[in-house]
Formats: sequence, C-alpha cells, structure tokens
Amino acid sequence: MDSNNYTDVNNSYDAVLAVDAFTSMQTDFIDAFQKLKEYQTLTNDWLFGYLTYDLKNDTEPLKSKNFDGLEFPDLCFFQPKKIFLFKGNQVEMLYLNMIDDEIEEDLEFIEEFNDCHLECSRKTSNLKISDNLIKIKQRISKDAYLEKVKQVLVHIHRGDIYEANFCQEFYAENTQVNPLEIYNNLNSISKPPFATFLKIADKYLMSASPERYLKKTGNTVISQPIKGTAKRSGNQEEDNRLKTALAADEKERSENIMIVDLVRNDLSKTAIKGSVHVPELCQIYSFEQVHQMISTVQSTVTETANPVDIIESTFPMGSMTGAPKISAMNIIENLEETKRGLYSGAVGYITPTGNFDFNVVIRSILYNQTNQYVSYSVGSAITAKSNPLNEYDECLVKAKAMRQALEAKGL
Repeated sequence: MDSNNYTDVNNSYDAVLAVDAFTSMQTDFIDAFQKLKEYQTLTNDWLFGYLTYDLKNDTEPLKSKNFDGLEFPDLCFFQPKKIFLFKGNQVEMLYLNMIDDEIEEDLEFIEEFNDCHLECSRKTSNLKISDNLIKIKQRISKDAYLEKVKQVLVHIHRGDIYEANFCQEFYAENTQVNPLEIYNNLNSISKPPFATFLKIADKYLMSASPERYLKKTGNTVISQPIKGTAKRSGNQEEDNRLKTALAADEKERSENIMIVDLVRNDLSKTAIKGSVHVPELCQIYSFEQVHQMISTVQSTVTETANPVDIIESTFPMGSMTGAPKISAMNIIENLEETKRGLYSGAVGYITPTGNFDFNVVIRSILYNQTNQYVSYSVGSAITAKSNPLNEYDECLVKAKAMRQALEAKGL
C-alpha cells in the first residue's frame, strides 16, 4: 500500500508492505464478519486483507446473482510473516519471532538489489508476457447504460431512493498480463493516496484508489467519502476553472452531502453519543487525473469497541451504494450486470491494538490469472438532477487511467 507521498494529516504511514502468510482465513459472505472477528481475536496480531462489496449479503438480507468473471472469495485476511512500515526516511521492520533470524539476510538482499538495479530491471523486462493490445469490452453498451440510468431516475422521482451509485464493467477475456507491471503503469499515471497491489494466490488487485473508507486511531474513527468528480486540464487557468466549478456545483454538493448524512448515521451505531461530527464538508482535492469533492466524518468510540464491529456497522460504504442504503443496493443489484466482488469493497489492515485503515476499491484493475480475465469497473452517483449522458461521460473520465495502464505498450 502506497500513499505516493500524498500529504494527509490522517496518514499513519507513507507506505506499508506485508509479505507471506503465517496464518490466513477466507470465506463466503455467510457469517463473514463473525468469522473475521473470531480470527482477529484469536491472532491478536497485524492482519491484512480485503472485504468485497458482496458482504452486503451478510449485513442485510440481500443477494448477488450477477455474472462474476473474477471469482474472488468474499472475504480474505492473512497474518503476515514480515511487515515493512515506511514513514519519512525510516523503515520499521516487523518479523514474527520464528523468522526474525531472516532480517539480516533480507537486508543483504535489498542492498544487493539496489547495487544491481539496472541489471535487475533488464531481467524483469524479460517477464513481459505479450506485446498484443488488450481488447477491452463493455459489459453494458452506451445505449443500455443510458436506459438503465433513466430507470434509476424513475426510482428517484417516485421516492424509492434519493441517490444510487450505478456501476458498469469493462473487461478482457483470454488475456495474460504482468500484474506488477500494470500496477506500476497505473500508479505512475494516477499517483493516488491509497494505491494498493494485492496478490492472493492467482488473483490480483492493482488499485489507484483516491478514497479512504474507514480509519480508526485510538478512540477516533474517520470516514472520507468521495462524491463529486471533475476532469483535470493541462492549462492552469482552465484547470482552476474546472476546480472552482466543481466546488460550486449544486448537484455534486447534494450528492456529497447525502452520503455524508448516511455515513454520519452509520458511524453513530458504534459512536459515543453526540460524538459524530463533520470537520470537513465538500472540500476539493486535486489528483493527477481528476479533481474530487471529499468530506470527512468523525466519531469517537469506547475503549472496548471491537474493530470488526465498527467495520461491519458501516459496510458497504455509502459512497458506493446510495441512500437509503438498502433500497439503493437492491435497485443497483437489479440494474447492474456484473457482480461487484472486490470492486467497491475495501483493502487494508487491522493492528494488534485494534486500529485499522481501509481504502475504497475504486479506480482499480482486477485479474484472475487462471481464468485469464481482466476487469475494471466505474460508476457515478445518480441523483434527481442527473443527466444520463453526463453520467456516462463521468464514467469514461474515471476509466481513463485504467485503460491507459492496460493499453500501455510492453504488456
């Protein structure tokens, strides 16, 4: 996990690397959070892993019946043998007692790798699998997408929901790729604060996420939902105009505020009464590809609050569902054509003291190596003021970096 040196007062580390599993657990959605809670209590150690969007079926009486070409388990966590915590010019290395004698050996390897960096780069370049262009397809055609957004608007206008995050998938079949190289391509394009490369057996996540889902530090919990997107411009004057326009856009602000209200409600389930507040509302942050509107919602929990309980009570994150949450999830499940899986789920870690930090899996490429299936999905929030064509264009803006990373020469 890499913050790409993004300055954020809420960041604990610049980057985190977790290597090799001493113990692990994975499960489908049935009683998934209870199983994670038992595993976390038993290990009482650092845990790294992911939560897929379809854990909604554990927290609510919902189902996921759409096509799944990726086949990620619904939940997977592991207790790493080695952890590297990067902050400034320091690296903290945490090794399990049974392998702490490998520290010196690893340091020697790292030093040797630095000494032969150019030669190693040449060797790595030989691992590239194919120079063929990846043929990316849309799961939902443009015309079908516009029609489905109109159906969401019908639900909104008759009062079923206020907002829904509707997503579509882009994919490639029978495709072999070099996951690490694609991740490096994507990370260099986007330079996001919550970049993640994850390998679990034959399944890979290459994420350029700009969004934090949930973080706990001591008794403080924060969520930082993103709602509101504008493209960047190479012309400084035009870029400033786009940024100012986003800040003043009534539709984008209403999207953001609706989700802030939802997150406030979610956090209140585990918060000390009266502690939920919004220190930052509808602020504009600029990234390599886009400007984003971000809010920060904060709560205080008791000393005995269990970290898994806090996560479960807020999952899935409001920025990827809608409001009211359950109604929105039902509607988008019926209209979307792909099981979301890890997309719009979360990746992160839980510490031995019960702190945690998780991103939102967006702006991400997913790969099942065995199935030779590559996928990335994008979505936008539909509200009463949404224009279907504008929502489609917003999806293409969000998809641009993933397409560029996959279509870069030398894959």
